[in-house]
Amino acid sequence: MRLAIFADVHGKLLLPFKLVDLYQQQTGRKIDFILQCGDMGAYPDIHNLDKATLKHARQNRDELGFHDDFMEEKKDIRQLLDRLDIDMVCVRGNHEDHDFLDKLEQANAEPRFPIDVYHRVFVCRSGVKQELRKGQEVIHLAGIGRIGDAKGRTDKRFIQEYEQREVKRLLKSSGHLDILITHDKDDSSQRGYGMKAIRDVLDHVPVHYHFYGHTGEPFRQEADPNGITQSVKVSELEFGPSGILPEGCMLITEHHSDGFSELEVVSQRLTNQLTQYNWKD
Repeated sequence: MRLAIFADVHGKLLLPFKLVDLYQQQTGRKIDFILQCGDMGAYPDIHNLDKATLKHARQNRDELGFHDDFMEEKKDIRQLLDRLDIDMVCVRGNHEDHDFLDKLEQANAEPRFPIDVYHRVFVCRSGVKQELRKGQEVIHLAGIGRIGDAKGRTDKRFIQEYEQREVKRLLKSSGHLDILITHDKDDSSQRGYGMKAIRDVLDHVPVHYHFYGHTGEPFRQEADPNGITQSVKVSELEFGPSGILPEGCMLITEHHSDGFSELEVVSQRLTNQLTQYNWKD
């Protein structure tokens, strides 16, 4: 099973699908699932934008991509997504319409729930173990959305009490996780931010890969202090001043019955083909 991993799309939900399409065409390697590490920019109603998203949206309509492209069906997008036949599995970030997501989560009992008109974008319930399946291959996955806060604030940007309870259940569960996807990083940094719940999972549950975004740091892969997990900061899917995407914004991992292959950082020779100026064409 082959997965593509992205982070912080900020409304450009269509871009990972287009990058995956390009990757498949140019490499001949099929992608089975897309994982996305939060800040989807899931704002169905543009009147509910937070201050940061509103500021960016005034300069760049891409921030409103969920509203523009994923709430009402568009024939060309439907054709692309049907042809690809790939689901995107996400966690919440801090820049989402959490009231909208809360209503969908409360109405759906599954470990992940669809949020778009095409039923191709799914959001994980924080702390709930789930599976990705393709044929006989199974990947054990969990996600933790939103961000942590050392000051104890509880507005909906931050992990909620019911999600903390799910994480505690995960800590007591048996078995391992092949992949943990989160928006925030764990709280072991000396910079004073991160989420304790993520650190708790990494310290108590065997995890092979931990992918996260949010922090603004460049791509980095390193061994977690637990000695088991490969911790991977995914570069934000943001176009730079020259209109191209950064190194490490698209990662590929392949899982076989005997484990994972080496993580592939997709070359900028490929990602540079979709720029700020042509990716919507």
